[in-house]
Amino acid sequence: MATVLETAIRSVVTKGIYLLADFNRMRLGWSKTPHPYLTGIHQPMTDEKTLTELTVTGLIPRSLDGRYLRIGPNPIKPNAAGHHWFTGDGMVHGVALENGRALWYRNRWIRSNAVSEAQGKPPAPGPRHGANDTVNTNVVGIGGRTWAIVEAGAYPVELDSAFEWQRHNPFDDTLAGSFTAHPHFDLRTDEYHAIAYDATEPNVVRHIILSSAGKVLQETPIAVEHGPSIHDCGFTERYVLILDLPVTFSMRSLIGGYRFPYKWNPKHQARVGLLPRGRDSSAVIWCDVDPAYVFHVANSFDAPDGTVVMDVVAYPSMFNENLRGPDAKGALERWTIDPVAKSVVRVVIDPEPQEFPRPDERRFGQLYRYVYTSASPTAEEGAPAGSKLFKHDMAGGARQVHDFGAGRHPGEFVFVPTSADSAEDEGWLIGFVVDSARDTTELVILDAQAFEGAPVAAVQLPHRVPPGFHGNWLPN
Repeated sequence: MATVLETAIRSVVTKGIYLLADFNRMRLGWSKTPHPYLTGIHQPMTDEKTLTELTVTGLIPRSLDGRYLRIGPNPIKPNAAGHHWFTGDGMVHGVALENGRALWYRNRWIRSNAVSEAQGKPPAPGPRHGANDTVNTNVVGIGGRTWAIVEAGAYPVELDSAFEWQRHNPFDDTLAGSFTAHPHFDLRTDEYHAIAYDATEPNVVRHIILSSAGKVLQETPIAVEHGPSIHDCGFTERYVLILDLPVTFSMRSLIGGYRFPYKWNPKHQARVGLLPRGRDSSAVIWCDVDPAYVFHVANSFDAPDGTVVMDVVAYPSMFNENLRGPDAKGALERWTIDPVAKSVVRVVIDPEPQEFPRPDERRFGQLYRYVYTSASPTAEEGAPAGSKLFKHDMAGGARQVHDFGAGRHPGEFVFVPTSADSAEDEGWLIGFVVDSARDTTELVILDAQAFEGAPVAAVQLPHRVPPGFHGNWLPN
């Protein structure tokens, strides 16, 4: 435990670093030209809307009774100096469906201290973890409640079903530190698994087990070096998978004024950790892999021969040159991890650039067949997504394509089964599609078994929802 003197020294040093960073931020020169993540398709929304008269084309399946929610960065006071796409104030968007009708669309900022001040409102209630309380990366349903989450720092933010209130809430005071943007649920054990890192603790990450009711059951510290950025994780029946890859904390970038101080670090050994479930960190099996970075895991499972299979979107590097957003193209790959040889074999499944892999979440951690991804044909900063979605048959190797057409850009689409016991691809795919020419958005519903066919339905929104990150379907 730090002494009072150590805490005081750390506080003074931290304030000095941030003062220097603020000074250097103004020297970057970014504010002199349009910022790619604050203009065009990424231009932030300026208000909070409640729309109830929503036009629908097609027929919304009556089994879709709930809310589609998605979150992303939307700076309330855009400032190009040092801005990184990942660090903007969070804004959650939602569309409620019931009995074949679209009841409402709502968008609300996640009320960090900075957002509350900008809105002239009292600070949102609840404790903070660290100085940065921005939450902008995923919105999930856990324990019958709605949670906005982020990695590396801030506590989760709980929202009510209609976005009328929100509070910063570390899972009812059971979470000790930071959380993750990607907790994954294990149907077999009725619990969530997450790997969390914290910018202030570069030498440790934590495996967190969360109950289905939304209470932290266990936090296991795992030693690392250099402060790796770990966005996602995987698990199987035997292991929890830790992606310790060479994007790491950079004090030089922080002092230089960059809002997102993580960079490609060729000196950091890329490796995958296999933590045997039920064991402590001393049992982790570290397996070296060729340098790469992974934001998102499609799925992972135990193979009959004792190896572990993990399907990912992998990049040859990340944040190597550009410090305003992603700067490389990702391909869908299968990583086969051998816990005996402590090795990883990488095979490219589809080289076409893509992101946001989503399977049928009921099968996460198990042998599965289908994964859905969104095309991302360029690494040019600020560029919109492609116009296509892909459906990959991981058993047969086939790929289907749904093309929305020129100027129409889908984000992440989520799979919603028609019932609890339906087949793996028996259900709907739901997500936002931005029409850049009209500056409007549709919530599109596709039949997963008729993937290349016309949408089943589309809810029309008369404004553009800026490209964001992650969301989910929360049934009533």
